[in-house]
Amino acid sequence: QVQLVESGGGLVQPGGSLRLSCAASGSMWSINVMGWYRQAPGKERELVARISSGGRTIYKDSVKGRYTISRDNAKNTLYLQMNSLKPEDTAVYYCNAIAHSGIQYWGQGTQVTVSS
Repeated sequence: QVQLVESGGGLVQPGGSLRLSCAASGSMWSINVMGWYRQAPGKERELVARISSGGRTIYKDSVKGRYTISRDNAKNTLYLQMNSLKPEDTAVYYCNAIAHSGIQYWGQGTQVTVSS
């Protein structure tokens, strides 16, 4: 079992920055890929960024150049640095971990609101 707890969400003005953190605990040895998803009201959950155990990253096109995903394996923590935030980035952001077995784990989510 793996437990994921997100933090760092909040209200920010357009153009501002936030850093999300995801503290992971449990059987982290089983985890391969970690990532961030988001879900806006009335929309499906979508992948924002993902990082493999080897450090390979992928990003949703609309966040490339603005978001950076990183992973501190020593601290079992996943980060998402978000810069130049836009109102359309408003959503609940979820931390995700995928084990080598294919089992997925989710955090409870953290709200990010971009508004003036």
